Amino acid sequence: MNWGLIGASTIASQFMIDAIREQAGQNISSVLSSSEERGREYAQNHKIPDSFTDLDELLNDPEIDAVYISTTNEKHKDQALAAMAAGKHVLCEKPLAMSVADAVEMVTVAEKSGVVFATNHHLRNAGSHLKIKELIQDGKIGTVQSIRIFHAVHLPENLQGWRIDSAAAGGGVIPDIVVHDADTVRFYLDEDPLEVTAVERSGSMGQGVEDSAMSIWTMPSGVMVQTHESFTHRFAGTGVEVHGTKGSIVARNVMTQQPLGEIFLTNESGTHSVPFDEHNLYVRSVGLFSGAVEGDGRPSADGIDGVKSLAVAMAVKESATSGHSVRVEYGGL
Repeated sequence: MNWGLIGASTIASQFMIDAIREQAGQNISSVLSSSEERGREYAQNHKIPDSFTDLDELLNDPEIDAVYISTTNEKHKDQALAAMAAGKHVLCEKPLAMSVADAVEMVTVAEKSGVVFATNHHLRNAGSHLKIKELIQDGKIGTVQSIRIFHAVHLPENLQGWRIDSAAAGGGVIPDIVVHDADTVRFYLDEDPLEVTAVERSGSMGQGVEDSAMSIWTMPSGVMVQTHESFTHRFAGTGVEVHGTKGSIVARNVMTQQPLGEIFLTNESGTHSVPFDEHNLYVRSVGLFSGAVEGDGRPSADGIDGVKSLAVAMAVKESATSGHSVRVEYGGL
């Protein structure tokens, strides 16, 4: 399978290029950048044969089977739809679009086009999160009562830019991090949040967009969820707590792109360290996507997963700006 990269991005250079090349028989044919100079330099640095500034030129290459989209958020929808129209399979960064309706349209078009469409939610591919889900499903903590996610970090300077000052490009901590936490909770529980209540803050880093948020979610099963996301916390660390009737899971430093962290299970017999597989998150994500293209299984997070994580984030944003609890609307999915 040959890939085209739509976006000469940091995440592609740090993680996805190697993840694609780790797959047997897969290559990267070209990269798209809005800057001819940047695209050419990016292609040279990463040994990619071609670079383009025109999306149609990239998509017209019959040798390209799939694209990975990692441009700014407001471009995802149109670029994905163009790729689907050209018969390319699409792996898209989160959030899928700027609205739930647009994301639903992407899913609908993909189904009609017969292409595989997936969201690159990397956390559900981590050995740590797979292990937490396994502990929950195996009843190790009994019936889940509550989940707390602490995902307050300090956004590195090289990733700031539009994320902290451009609402038009989809900036802000809610579209950037809340979507991850929504997908993680949905992955653990196999259910979708019903209603959210949220607050946000800006000004410490964000200019015109929120840089911190806290929210409480209600789940159909009655599980209570509390989340904290931020761009401004240098020393907070990240993690998850899942509390049940027979025990608790506490995971530290697991909300990351690296296979890091530690998990502890506490029950009546005491507190125990839980080992987990330390495989590369993105290699697993690309592998499952590639398998789905070959007709074997499904992506780790498909388009519907992307729609639903976006829907939760949009509800969190609406609640934070309105001051009221908001029911999550999933666009009919």
